[in-house]
Amino acid sequence: MNKPVIAGAVTAALAAAVSVGAADFGQKVEALAKAQSLSLFGVIAPLNASSTSNLTAAQINADPASVVTVASGLSVRVVSAAANLGGITDQIVLYPNSTNPTHMIVCNEGGAGQVAVQRVNIATGVAEDIISGGMSVCDPVRLTPWGTILAGEENGGIGRLFEILDPLTTSNVVISGSGGGTTTTDTAHVRYLPNVGTLSWEGIALLPNGVLYMMDESRPGNGNPGGGVFKFIPSALWTTGAPAITSLDNSPLNAGRIFGWRAGRNGGNTDYGQGNEFGRGVWVEVTNRGDVGSAPINLRNAGITLRMTSYYRPEDASLDEKLLSQGSVRFCGTNTGQDVPATSSSGDNHWGEVYCFRDGTVDAAGLISTSTQTVGSVVYTINNATVPEYQPLVFGNLDFAMMDNIAYQAGKGNWILNEDGEGPTYSSPRNNDIWSCLDDGADVDTLSDGCVKVISLNDLTAESTGGVFDATGRKYYVSIQHNKTGHGIILEVSGWQ
Repeated sequence: MNKPVIAGAVTAALAAAVSVGAADFGQKVEALAKAQSLSLFGVIAPLNASSTSNLTAAQINADPASVVTVASGLSVRVVSAAANLGGITDQIVLYPNSTNPTHMIVCNEGGAGQVAVQRVNIATGVAEDIISGGMSVCDPVRLTPWGTILAGEENGGIGRLFEILDPLTTSNVVISGSGGGTTTTDTAHVRYLPNVGTLSWEGIALLPNGVLYMMDESRPGNGNPGGGVFKFIPSALWTTGAPAITSLDNSPLNAGRIFGWRAGRNGGNTDYGQGNEFGRGVWVEVTNRGDVGSAPINLRNAGITLRMTSYYRPEDASLDEKLLSQGSVRFCGTNTGQDVPATSSSGDNHWGEVYCFRDGTVDAAGLISTSTQTVGSVVYTINNATVPEYQPLVFGNLDFAMMDNIAYQAGKGNWILNEDGEGPTYSSPRNNDIWSCLDDGADVDTLSDGCVKVISLNDLTAESTGGVFDATGRKYYVSIQHNKTGHGIILEVSGWQ
């Protein structure tokens, strides 16, 4: 990259920071973050405002990369805009790994009659169907340490999780049945995982030993509390470095125990309930109870029964890869909140938040050491192997509302967030954005040290989602769903310094 160009951009940004000398302290901090955007966020200069452009379908089809405006220093390549790429393509995982990927495996967030899981050739953009029908509202997709793919349904409390073997050769599988009677046309390569429970799948954090963290994308309603955080501990943990499985019979997710997050440790966790949502807490066992049913357990209903802590629409989650490399468990996720319509007095102004969750070491997270807790006449089983802790990282605002997907950026250690707010409904419509947020630093609080806007959409009907980085943190892949063309668009954004 041209060094004089970078120097000029930085000088201009510093001049802008100086020009706000009369501004309040918060504005000075924002200006300083922009002035240091190259070192902090890896872009020459962030975007100063959301795009207000609203391209037509013809314009986007002629140049799919034009559907976004990016920060100075970044560039855009179209990975796929194939006519058969799902129009509601959501989360993405790189395959066979994030170091040298040849394909991406993606979920399409459509109904049971639409394609649900596809593979996309990164070099050619060709999209092929893996699960072609019978799966409703496919949203999350993950690569397991044992070489398979997980794909889940964002389908209320009855959403199912499926496991896929050999995703590059498995094609046109159809799912039928429901609940425990679910089956597929290729049971050797695609299977339902009833023992992890059912919920509205979106946020997944999967550890190298097979411990699975699961978030229920549920909003509070009519007194129901919203979505919770759950944890599945396999009966047989996965051994790091073991060969990939060749049969779904050997999946660690076939058997295990489920626990739900409940905030509060005061009084032995008797101080739980509405108003206690942050800080340390406990894992309460969900399995082995008569009051929540048997597999597949509806975890949303179980969370209500067992007084689990809940949030306003928990969505995506991403592991802190730096801490994971050190053997510790931390993942960060999004609670989207709600703000409809954003400019009306009936709007919630609940702009959402980003949180981070710690759960000890990877080894400890896979252990089970129980005791019992009696509250009234109800006996609960508590897993004492770790002390889980939930803390906010980013609070939303009118300009940065309803964050949906999240990706960890290797190298920088930043969090990239897809906004899914109500900007297009404002009296002066604006597009949703993608933000880069610093992690918490050495200061005394636990909050992000600052965020800047790095990408903005140019289609008021569209939403960015499913963003994921390669292993270098220099290539960011993102889906532009609900765009005017009617088909999916996946972009590669590179140039991060």
